[in-house]
Amino acid sequence: MQEKVTSCRSATGEVAFDLVLLGVSLNNSIATTNVVEVAAAVLEKPDGTFLLAQRPTGKMWAGYWEFPGGKLEPFETARDALCRELKEELGITVEIAYPWITRVFTYPHAKVRLNFFRVTQWRGELHPHEGQQFSWQHSSEVTVHPLLPANAPILRALQLPVLYAISNAAELGEVEFLIRLQARLSQGLKLVQLREKSMPREALGMLARRVVAMAHAYSAKVLINDDVALAHEVGADGVQLTSSQLAECTERPDIGWCAASCHSKEELRRAEKLGCDFALLSPVLPTQTHPGAASLGWDRFATMVAGLSIPVYALGGLNQAGMEKAWQHGAHGVSLLRDAW
Repeated sequence: MQEKVTSCRSATGEVAFDLVLLGVSLNNSIATTNVVEVAAAVLEKPDGTFLLAQRPTGKMWAGYWEFPGGKLEPFETARDALCRELKEELGITVEIAYPWITRVFTYPHAKVRLNFFRVTQWRGELHPHEGQQFSWQHSSEVTVHPLLPANAPILRALQLPVLYAISNAAELGEVEFLIRLQARLSQGLKLVQLREKSMPREALGMLARRVVAMAHAYSAKVLINDDVALAHEVGADGVQLTSSQLAECTERPDIGWCAASCHSKEELRRAEKLGCDFALLSPVLPTQTHPGAASLGWDRFATMVAGLSIPVYALGGLNQAGMEKAWQHGAHGVSLLRDAW
């Protein structure tokens, strides 16, 4: 498997990688009858904005806004279709594209499977080869309407940053942890999980209120591990379900953001079915706390997240330098404990 995930010139290894990630046949007509395979691009600028295109007159759903892309042709991989469509529609050549999430949606005329890629580098100037309008948007405030119905969950997923930090007050001490949290928030940290298993609930509640207040001052989100009631009490943004909670849940908790800690493909699918906004999958690599425990490795991680409709963070034995490899293998980003602070 290659270190770099790149453009249209897919070597044999990259083609195999596409098939593992997407879980579909090269020939989409053989893979799943009655499902139209589509490659879709989230073209992203460093400032976090992404491109939406308006469907031109004469096409179905004319006037609606969507992510650029198009149907796979017979014997074409999703990555190849992505490169071809962006060249034909926008006049650009894809240089770096990361596999992301897959969204299945049923329109009145067809059932489509949208294989999304995050495209971060391309060559050429955008040109509307089909006469469509373009608009650079930000997930926090989309100003163009109407959007194709399948895109609402995609916009929500794009609100998630690529780094998800897990608290470590148990090792650092509360005072030191809060000092480091303040520093990281000032540097741009936007998503924090408060996970302090050994802390008494009353003390945890006091810490949670301070963490939430501090994070909200920087427009960052806080999820509370395990305790939905506490998340509501302290005004947190959501909850991080444990794998055991996930197994017992029959419906999504009534809270803004809901994530799940997963260790298997079955748990990932359960999180998806429950309506979780995202998941953590671990351990990817050996960890300091469990040095002898089995880890997934990157190839297995890629296989397990392939085809999921929710973003997945890689967790376990990682640091921020591993972000690129995580993206290459289908992760939304990385979740860090010690290395976050």
